[in-house]
Amino acid sequence: MQQYVWVAYASPEQQFHIKVVYQEGMTVADAIAQSGLNEQTQLPETLNLGIWGVKIHSPTHLLKAGDRVEIYLPLKINPKDIRRKRAEKNPVGRYQTGNRFKRS
Repeated sequence: MQQYVWVAYASPEQQFHIKVVYQEGMTVADAIAQSGLNEQTQLPETLNLGIWGVKIHSPTHLLKAGDRVEIYLPLKINPKDIRRKRAEKNPVGRYQTGNRFKRS
């Protein structure tokens, strides 16, 4: 029975989830090369990689059958800055008027 690994990548225009035949000793770089993503889309210069949502630091990381290799895009804006801007547009006072918890 053949075993597989998957390579996942989402560009702004398209999403990819490609099944690749697993081979013993396969690395992340091998899986990406076998997926053919380089021919289908323009991958970033430096790859931010993960396996099942856990970041890895090297494309020479060994895979296990069933792993999903994820290629992440670099962030365009810091998530904390997004929350700060949203809070500036919709300020909530520290103290609210009225008494929400009236006792009878």
